[in-house]
Amino acid sequence: MDHILSMIGLARKAGRVEVGEEPTGAAARAKKARIILLACDAAPSTRRRAAAFAQVGGCPLLTLDADKEQLGGILGKPGVAMAAVTDIGFADAIVKKLAAKDPETYGDVSAQLARKAMRAQERRQEKARHEKNLRTGRKRGSHKTN
Repeated sequence: MDHILSMIGLARKAGRVEVGEEPTGAAARAKKARIILLACDAAPSTRRRAAAFAQVGGCPLLTLDADKEQLGGILGKPGVAMAAVTDIGFADAIVKKLAAKDPETYGDVSAQLARKAMRAQERRQEKARHEKNLRTGRKRGSHKTN
């Protein structure tokens, strides 16, 4: 569990985690949340809201083995019940670590996020190739005539 929490902390330092109910809900509504993480000792009303956020955002809801104090400690705030990871790479890495620990529970989610991460990487590569073509390609109207 320590590796998973440290990965979440690293994502937080990179600015890719929304911490708390309101920021998580806003990220989900904006379709920026890739996964929503929930502490194991979250209240039933918090669980219902997190499930609603996940449904609206179209992202998986994952309950961690960490309690609110552990999750809050790694995120730098006391008693965090839910958080949203907004980067597909971090989300994929976190879910892969969870799937390695418990493949039955997290295996399908891991495969789904791996596909999304691969497509995102392909889009970034295509964008980089396009920008390179724009920089080095021939400009319109620059044809040489003899």
